[in-house]
Amino acid sequence: MTRGGIRGAVPLALALALLVGGCSGSSGTAEPWSPPGTTEAAPSPSPAPANEELPPLPERFTGQTLDWSECPAPSPLQGAGRPPGDPWRCAALTVPLDYAEPEGETIDLALIRAPATDRDERIGSLVFNFGGPGGSGVASLPRSAERYAELAERFDLVSFDPRGVGESAGVVCRDDEAIDAAAQDAMGPPRTPEEEREFLAANRDYAIACTERNGELLGQVGTVNAARDLDLLRQVLGEERLHYFGVSYGTKLGAVYAHLFPERVGRTVLDAVVDPTRDQVERLLLQTEGFQLALDNYLEDCGRAPDCPVGGAGEEGHEALVELFEAAREEPLPTESGRRLTQDLAVTGVLASLYSRASWGYLTDALREAREEGRGDMLLRAAEQYNGRDAEGRYRNLSSANTAVNCADFASRPTLETVHEQMDTFVDASPVFGEHLVWGLLSCANWPVNGERDQPRVEAEGAGPILLLATTGDPATPRIGAERMRQALGPGVGVLLTYEGEGHGAFSGGDPCVTAAVASHLLDGDPPGDGTVCS
Repeated sequence: MTRGGIRGAVPLALALALLVGGCSGSSGTAEPWSPPGTTEAAPSPSPAPANEELPPLPERFTGQTLDWSECPAPSPLQGAGRPPGDPWRCAALTVPLDYAEPEGETIDLALIRAPATDRDERIGSLVFNFGGPGGSGVASLPRSAERYAELAERFDLVSFDPRGVGESAGVVCRDDEAIDAAAQDAMGPPRTPEEEREFLAANRDYAIACTERNGELLGQVGTVNAARDLDLLRQVLGEERLHYFGVSYGTKLGAVYAHLFPERVGRTVLDAVVDPTRDQVERLLLQTEGFQLALDNYLEDCGRAPDCPVGGAGEEGHEALVELFEAAREEPLPTESGRRLTQDLAVTGVLASLYSRASWGYLTDALREAREEGRGDMLLRAAEQYNGRDAEGRYRNLSSANTAVNCADFASRPTLETVHEQMDTFVDASPVFGEHLVWGLLSCANWPVNGERDQPRVEAEGAGPILLLATTGDPATPRIGAERMRQALGPGVGVLLTYEGEGHGAFSGGDPCVTAAVASHLLDGDPPGDGTVCS
């Protein structure tokens, strides 16, 4: 027997498929993972123009002075927590909601900065985006600052909440109680015509609710506008060029910036590079293959111990996990919190724990607890942290912003027929995750805003060099994406460094070879040779 369990909101497996496309394990915000229809009833915002000639920005934008002051504690939308304290200071940058109408409505972007410690040798500002889309840079940068200590000597470290994220006009589609209820109701991907109808209806209702709550904002949160915000930030910071460090989705943002403003590209690092050349189906399939690869690497490692709770590599491990997921579908596992580990949350917990090799031990303990004790506390903790839920039941706006940005970017709209056509391909790519992730193809099916294209324009003649970092075992952004990005940027722009290892993001692992290459590029303007391999 299967449960419908799709009432009232988009199931987490659907939201997850977009989240795994861009969330960064490099933000320092997650422990122990660190690194995870129609809409007739609602107005239809228009997408922002991508490439037309835009009017010049008034001086009220370009001439504004940032009021850097003591930072408050991060809000629940940003991930909550304590105030970062010294040396961090916060400010707000005012930007046009619509760059085609700069005299119209404005929004404020939340900023954070720590000044360079060696003022005599200061290079400038280094701006970070840690991925998502939907991750708060204001909350993430202070929490991960130790990783960038060497860079902090000569750069002001700067980050921001992109438009639609956190405290920058953050998109919120449902309140915390509704999200909680949806997480507990969603049992897993639909398997009957009735469940499919419920799924599609819930998807449509979610899109309508999000449009009613956010209106015209949804048409203005795409990556092209975020890149324009970056250039205004560069100008207001007083920088001739943008020095930039982008991770995961942040690599797409950085590449789009390079296309729009190639002459203003400074020293740039793109880590865990998003593939700019594939449509939605191809991108999600590539990610599904990436997570299966990461899982198999984990299972091989786990199997070296005699007490591995899922047996080990190959079919034995695959079958053990599928068995666990099916059991959670039929009867969700209890937890001390009173919340249940549903199938969707169990899958999410496993996927979240594959973002970093450092979380493999946690995953082993979580699977042992689930299979041997019949409890879901540890997997639930991983899933809810990945989904942006804090201990008080408050959610970051990560999922809402993720959907809003991706749907504003993508032009194509896969249908239920697409899911049926692709099901076997996804299951072949991952016998463990394929059935779940393929439903992510419908994430934008009822969204009121369409992008202009699936593949962002990233050709950037005259920019460079841009250092691209790729990891051979990256689950969310497989290495091939970095190779395609290098080609798409154009001759002489991209410089590719490959790290032979596990996890989402090369720099966050602390490998000395990677760290030295990044420091040489950013601090000295001396990138490594194209094709360098760190192992």
